[in-house]
Amino acid sequence: MKTVLTILATIMMMNMCNGQTSREPVVRPATQANRFYTGDAKELSEEVDSLLTRHRGETAYRNVAALIVPHAGYYFSGNVAAGAYMAIPSDKQFKRIFLLGPSHHEWLDGASVNTVADYYATPLGQVRVDRETALALTAADSVFRYEPKAHDREHCLEVQLPFLQRFFTIHSSLFTKDVPPIVPIIISTSDFQKLKRIAEALKPYLTTDNLFIVSSDFSHYPKYEDACKVDARTGKAVESGDVEQFIAALEENARSGVPGLATSACGELAIATLLMMIDSTYEVKHLMYQNSGDAEESDHSRVVGYHAFAIVRKSSQEFSLSEDEKRMLKEIALTSIKDSLNGKEIAVANSSLFTLHSSLKRKCGAFVSLHKHGRLRGCIGHFGEDVPLNEIVAEMARAAAFEDPRFMPVTADELSDIDIEISVLTPMRRIQSLDEFELHRHGIYIRRGYRSGTYLPQVADEVNWTKEEFVSHCAQDKAGIGWDGWRDAELYVYEAIVF
Repeated sequence: MKTVLTILATIMMMNMCNGQTSREPVVRPATQANRFYTGDAKELSEEVDSLLTRHRGETAYRNVAALIVPHAGYYFSGNVAAGAYMAIPSDKQFKRIFLLGPSHHEWLDGASVNTVADYYATPLGQVRVDRETALALTAADSVFRYEPKAHDREHCLEVQLPFLQRFFTIHSSLFTKDVPPIVPIIISTSDFQKLKRIAEALKPYLTTDNLFIVSSDFSHYPKYEDACKVDARTGKAVESGDVEQFIAALEENARSGVPGLATSACGELAIATLLMMIDSTYEVKHLMYQNSGDAEESDHSRVVGYHAFAIVRKSSQEFSLSEDEKRMLKEIALTSIKDSLNGKEIAVANSSLFTLHSSLKRKCGAFVSLHKHGRLRGCIGHFGEDVPLNEIVAEMARAAAFEDPRFMPVTADELSDIDIEISVLTPMRRIQSLDEFELHRHGIYIRRGYRSGTYLPQVADEVNWTKEEFVSHCAQDKAGIGWDGWRDAELYVYEAIVF
């Protein structure tokens, strides 16, 4: 007996030394079953399936990054919620799903992320929690902590789970039918700086691997007609993707004196967080609106509003140039160089010589490269979305011809031998890993402190480098931060329309 106890003790010590201490899985129970949705598994499956099927055939967004979904009882908001979930492509694989919502019961002055639960339960089964990511957030910034009371009675995240469970069961075409692990986050603070910290900590996770779901209802308790007006104003602000417009709309609604209006959006903090995470490379798509008064036999004197939105990454294909527009940009570039040789100011961009198409007035970045007999003769570009395309091409053409420090200024005698290449850039997108960088498709922009450098996508066609060599050469040769300097630098990718 003593020998057996000794062996058991040794095994326990070995497990502890290896960090293999075991614990029973922690399951957060379905506290809202039979309140916001039925607790009967069969009835719940049938109800959610019926709601999702109503939206079969509607647009699914391949580049979906986030959803804004209501969280009321299914009888009232289930149809709008289903419209949001059916915007997810059936073949899209996510590594994890971040669930963000408001606290209806506890004041936090920050964000509570559930680092303790291993699973969230519903009548349909259990959904795994990504505790590793949850713990990483609490380690990254003290604005995140775990407050049990913020999650114990909260319904806003729980009511999303049956929709996820049934969507991945019956509408997903993936081999695995499991819901990706979730990261449950409750947000509650009146400190805007803390809200910004939450957004900054979450932004690195806003990648193609992950999906964000923000849980929020909208107007609370005005009469039906007033709700439609208030929610239209709020919805338009959300659709702008601008957090300042969103906050301004909430303030305007609060000042409007609408009888019974308690709030314009109970999840306003979670929505504001999401809006601070996105930039011009994202587009907010309004999917659907209803309010509780649209349910059969519902009271119209006191309603709650429900919007559904999809936040979608813009595709480079959304911006294109016709052959005529490309020809016109090359003429603008050449005229700019000629005017400079003749001592004229840049006026070509607004010249009556060119009848500009709307695409040429769009604000975006561009590079102009000059080649003479196949060899580079100058290349200057501009990132950003602060100057119209026609103007930036005129400016960069002149800069490439006369201001590239690697070359002597172009002369009038050699102008006939100069070939002009223009690269119109899509908005830059920050990446967290080289897994998100595609050689030949993406250009790379590296920034660390005051140093930065870039390679256009077409550089990959001229060299025989691997992806890592491409980025390392850019870090060393362009940014001047050393071969491995990119590893602790900010990395951005963009695409280019080259002609």
